[in-house]
Amino acid sequence: MDGNGRWARRRHLPVAAGHRAGAKALRRTLEHAVLRGVKEVTVYSFSTENWTRPAAEVTALMDLFAEMIETQVPEMHSRGVRIRFVGRKGVAERLLKSMRDAEALTAENTEMTVAIAFNYGGRQEIVDACATLVAAGETPSEAAVSRHLYAPEMHDPELLIRTSGEQRVSNFLLWQCAYSELYFTDVLWPDFDEAAFDAALEEFGRRQRRFGGRSDEADA
Repeated sequence: MDGNGRWARRRHLPVAAGHRAGAKALRRTLEHAVLRGVKEVTVYSFSTENWTRPAAEVTALMDLFAEMIETQVPEMHSRGVRIRFVGRKGVAERLLKSMRDAEALTAENTEMTVAIAFNYGGRQEIVDACATLVAAGETPSEAAVSRHLYAPEMHDPELLIRTSGEQRVSNFLLWQCAYSELYFTDVLWPDFDEAAFDAALEEFGRRQRRFGGRSDEADA
């Protein structure tokens, strides 16, 4: 979800205003995903690298994140959405409690699962999984590493959407996205709406997914 800062600067607004607009775009997108029958969505809300941003911006993001949990989780719960937080848990205890409460409240929901990557880094996740694997004395394998990821029940994403014109994965789900279809759009995240989401899904529908193999249709 990229482009909040640029969206704000183009409107001569503080960066925090861009993040708030981005939060509205997230709610809009998740509600539309439920309507479209999407079963699993993972959003990159705060990376391990984001801690290096200006202190005022980080504080505003933490406050907004806590506010979003308080105001949006009940709505998502009413829609049958399960909330899962993915990442390192090194955050303030009060915020960590809110995250745990949200997971507990929505644990039995089955309409859609939303994984929120918070304090997350793809490389760090792989390192942490391997460290756990070694400590357990397990034989290294793809299956063994997958069992020790932050959310081993998560399915590998079929589609990765990157907004704002950037064309990189930026340390997001590096293990899980090995065969994901990549979709890049110039739309800044706060402007990402139902039509933009549908455009991504339509493009995904035109892709041929072969996972390294070859089909007769592809050879034709």
